[in-house]
Amino acid sequence: MSKPSLLLVWVAAARLRTLPLSIAGIVLGNAVAINTTDFSWSIFVGTLLTAVAFQILSNFANDYGDGIKGTDNDNRIGPKRVLQQNLLTPKTLFQGIVVVGILGLLLAITTINFAFNEKELTSGLVFLGLALAAIVAAYKYTAGKGAYGYHALGDLFVFLFFGLLAVCGSYYLQTKQFDATVWWFAVAIGALSVGVLNLNNMRDIQNDTAMGKKTVAAALGLQGAKNYHTVLILVGIASMVFGLVPIANNMWDYLPLILTIPLLLQLISVRKTNHYNDFDKRLKPLALTTFGLSVILFITQYTAS
Repeated sequence: MSKPSLLLVWVAAARLRTLPLSIAGIVLGNAVAINTTDFSWSIFVGTLLTAVAFQILSNFANDYGDGIKGTDNDNRIGPKRVLQQNLLTPKTLFQGIVVVGILGLLLAITTINFAFNEKELTSGLVFLGLALAAIVAAYKYTAGKGAYGYHALGDLFVFLFFGLLAVCGSYYLQTKQFDATVWWFAVAIGALSVGVLNLNNMRDIQNDTAMGKKTVAAALGLQGAKNYHTVLILVGIASMVFGLVPIANNMWDYLPLILTIPLLLQLISVRKTNHYNDFDKRLKPLALTTFGLSVILFITQYTAS
């Protein structure tokens, strides 16, 4: 069988199926901001593109780190990675990490420039620091010495970056302030995003344990990880409700809650799943439902503006 084209190899390494979840927090943060400020579409698009770049960087680094460490092997369940298949050399993939990292930083700087003027230099520098932290975190998830994804810290970092930073950060870029409501939405997206990671880690419990990769799911065991997953989904749903109550003016504004139905059905399905390879098919529905929540909230808030 002939090797795929170089373009298709890089597309595979980018893992496009992960991108909707990576921008869910950005969409939601901007949704909450759209009725409270003179909304900037330039900032919105800038934060979306920056988030996409950082997610692709994380995917490249994850492929690189797990590939170098041998965690991506024939025993691993799920789509095969490009380094695992020898479709790229480690050096070439690392170069891709550097290029995307620089691109992400440039996008972040451009967005920060849209958001802040010369009198708001301190805020701009804080967000520049957060952008640099996001780049380091994206790389250090599985790559390099002391990769935090190998020490059961992946869940925490996903909650912080996909939830708190994405939602609250994008809201602040638009409004230059924080509001108690936005924190509920940040917790909701953070918990659901960790749920996606937990499904991934439940799928890989056996191989991760064999390779010495410590994850929360591996530490808890399959049943414990299912219970943990239940808490994450229920916290996500409850936080979404608490966030909607202060900003909802009519029943239309509660439309995002219709997606609690698939969330609960997915949760039941996860709790009934007992074969590790079956968790892989649960990843996409949860990620897309989380993204759908943010999109529906954006639509309801935009139409009300």
